[in-house]
Amino acid sequence: MLPSLSEEQVRALRRVGRAWGRVSAAPEVWRRALPVEPDVGSFPASAEASPAWFGRLVPLSPLRARAAEGRPGPEAAVRPEAGSRVRRVLIGAPLASSAFVKERMRKLVALPVLSADVLSSVAYAPEAMLAVLVLAGTAGLAYSLPVAAVVVFLMLAVGVSYRQTIRAYPHGGGSYIVAGDNLGPVAGLVAAAGLMTDYILTVSVSIASGIAAVTSALPGLMPLRVPLGVLVIAVLLAGNLRGIRQAGTLFSAPTYAFVVAMAALIGYGLVDAARGGFHRTPAPEVPVAETVGVLLIARAFSSGATAMTGIEAISNAVPAFRPVEWRNARTTLTWMLGLLITMFVGIVALIHFTGVVPTGQETVLSQLAHLSFGNGWFYVYVQAATAAVLLLAANTAFNDFPRVLSLLARDEYAPKLFLRLGDRLAYSGGIVLLSLAAALVYVAFEGRTNSLIPLYAVGVFLAFTLSQTGMVVHWWRLREPHWRKSLVFNATGAVLSGLVLLTAGVSKFTAGAWAALVIIVLFLLVTTRVKRHYTTARETLRLRPHAVELPACAEAGPLAPAAGAAGASPADRETEEIPEEIHHLSVIPIATLDLAGMRTLAYAASLGQPALAVHISTTEEEERRFRAYWSLWGDHLPLQTVLSPYRALVAPLVHYIETLHRLNPDLTLTVILPEVVTRHRRHQLLHSRMASRLRRALRHLPKIVVTTVPFHLPY
Repeated sequence: MLPSLSEEQVRALRRVGRAWGRVSAAPEVWRRALPVEPDVGSFPASAEASPAWFGRLVPLSPLRARAAEGRPGPEAAVRPEAGSRVRRVLIGAPLASSAFVKERMRKLVALPVLSADVLSSVAYAPEAMLAVLVLAGTAGLAYSLPVAAVVVFLMLAVGVSYRQTIRAYPHGGGSYIVAGDNLGPVAGLVAAAGLMTDYILTVSVSIASGIAAVTSALPGLMPLRVPLGVLVIAVLLAGNLRGIRQAGTLFSAPTYAFVVAMAALIGYGLVDAARGGFHRTPAPEVPVAETVGVLLIARAFSSGATAMTGIEAISNAVPAFRPVEWRNARTTLTWMLGLLITMFVGIVALIHFTGVVPTGQETVLSQLAHLSFGNGWFYVYVQAATAAVLLLAANTAFNDFPRVLSLLARDEYAPKLFLRLGDRLAYSGGIVLLSLAAALVYVAFEGRTNSLIPLYAVGVFLAFTLSQTGMVVHWWRLREPHWRKSLVFNATGAVLSGLVLLTAGVSKFTAGAWAALVIIVLFLLVTTRVKRHYTTARETLRLRPHAVELPACAEAGPLAPAAGAAGASPADRETEEIPEEIHHLSVIPIATLDLAGMRTLAYAASLGQPALAVHISTTEEEERRFRAYWSLWGDHLPLQTVLSPYRALVAPLVHYIETLHRLNPDLTLTVILPEVVTRHRRHQLLHSRMASRLRRALRHLPKIVVTTVPFHLPY
C-alpha cells in the first residue's frame, strides 16, 4: 500500500526536511507539547487467532488501551454499526493476514473449485454444437463426431500449453500477465478484456444452463427462470465473500456429485450400446433450415469449443494452491483435462448412439438420463447434480475475475478499491462488481443459454490466443531448458485458439459476437483513461523541493495546553463556550509522504497546537519503511505507527482515535486529513474517500472534529 520513493524523491525529502528545520520548532519541543501518550496499545497478534471450523477466525477487536502511567487500561468499547453487524453474520469475522497461508487450497479442493466451470460445460457445449448442426437436418448431424474430435484435439493442445504456462509463471500466469509481459501493455489489456468478459458470461451461462436443467425436470418453474437465476447469483455472492476456503468447502460436493453422475450415465449408456452391437438409433426427422456448408460447420465448432471456457482458471490461480504451488497446479490441471475429455467424448458418443437431438422443452442431458434411467430416482439425481454444478460452476469466475481486476488495479488500470483484500481474504470489490454485471447480463437475456453462447467464445479465445502467443515469445526470448518443446506446444495452442477466435468472430458476428467486441473496445477506453489519470495524479503529487509548503507560522513552536486540560472539571467538558476552555490535539493520519501529505503536515504545524501524525501499516515491512522515510524527512513531528493485521485502514484508525478520546476526554481532537480533489467528479471515484467515512464512524463521539486539507489536481 505504501509506494516506494525514487532516489530523486528521497533527495527531495531530505531537502524539504532541512527547510522544515529552519522554520519549525525542534522535534523535541513538539514531543514535549503532546498532552497524550501516543502509544495506546496494539491489535491482537495473528498468533492469538482462535481456531474454528472454517480456518482461523480473528474478530476485529479494538486496541487494548494502556493508561498514561503505563498500567493496562480497559479496552475501548467500540459500538459496531448495524451494517457491520449484518456483514459479520453473513460473511463471518475478519481473518488475520497471516491466515492467508491457511486459506490455501489442496488439490482435492482446488479441482472442484477451479474446474467446476470447465467440467460442467459438458452439460451444454455438446448441445450447443448439435443445436447448430441440426439446422441442416440429418446431413448436418452426421458431422457431430468429426467436429467433436477437432474440439477434443483443441482441448488437449490448449491444456498442454497451459501446463507450460504454469511452469514458466509459478506465481500465477493468467492471460493478462503473460500477454502484458511478452507482447506489451496493450496486448495485456486486450487479454484482460477478453478474460473479464468471459468471466461475466461464465456466471450468466452457467446459471442459465443450471436453471434450464431444473425446468427440464420441473416445467412448472419455467416462468420463474429469471428471479431464480438472480437468487442464485446472490447466494454465490454471499458464499464467495466468506473467502476462498469457505467457497471451496461449499462448492466441492456438487462438482464431485456431477462427475459421479456423468460416470454412471456414460458407463450405463455405453454398456447398453455394447449390448446392441453399437448400432446407432436413427435421429428423428427434423426440418432443414440451412444446407451443410463451411459456415455452418464453423459455427458448430465454435459452439462446441465453449466446453473449454474456464480451462485457464488453474493457471491464473496458482498462488491459491498449497506449496509447492506450481507443481500442485499442474497436477490439478492434468486431472481436470482428463476428466473434461472423458466426459465430453462420452456424452457425444451417447448422443451419437441414441439419436437424441436438441429440443426447446428438454435438455439433451435430460433426454439421455431419461433413456438410461427412466423417471426413477437416479434420473432425479443426475438432474439435481447437473443443476447444482451448473449453478455453482460460476464460482470459477468468482475466484478469477477479482484476481484479474486486482492485477489491473495494481498496474493502475482500475480503481485502487479493487486492490484491497476484504475481511475474509477475498477481493470483495471485484466479487460485488462481477455479481452486479452477471445479474445485469442474465436479466437482459432473460436467462436463455442459446442467446448467451454467441457472446461466449470471442472473449475466451481472444485471451487464449494472446496468452499462448505471449508464451511463444517468452520461450524464444529466454531459451530456458526444454524451450523448443515448450515453444511447439504453445505455438500449437496459439494457432488453434486463433483459428477458433477467427471462426467465432466471423460466424457469430451477427448473432451477438459484435457485442463482445464492443465491450472489449469500451474496456480498453476506460482502463487507459484510468491509467492516464493515475499517472497525472502521481506526477502532480510527486515530492519536489520548491513545491512543498512550509509551516511559516510555527517558529515559536506549539502551545502547551496540557496543564489546563488536566485541570478541567467534568462540567467544563460539556460547557466549552470560550476559546480558552478548548484544549487541542491535532491528529494527522498520513499514508504517504507526497505533496498532499506534506501540505497537511504543514497546515497542522502552522496552527501552533500539539500535533501527532498517525500511520496505519498493514505489514511490519511497511511500518519499517514509513519510519525510515519519516526519519529521512527529519522526524519533525511526533509519529505513531499502528500495525493493522487485517489489511483494513479506516477501522483501525477509528479505533485509535476513539481510544485517544476515551483516555483523554478533556481534549478536542482535530483529525486533519489530506484530500485529493479532482476537476471532474467521475475521477473522484478513483481516490480515497476516507474523510467522509471517518466522519460517519466518529459522529457519535463528542469533541472530535474531522477536517480536510484539499489538494487540487489539474486533471
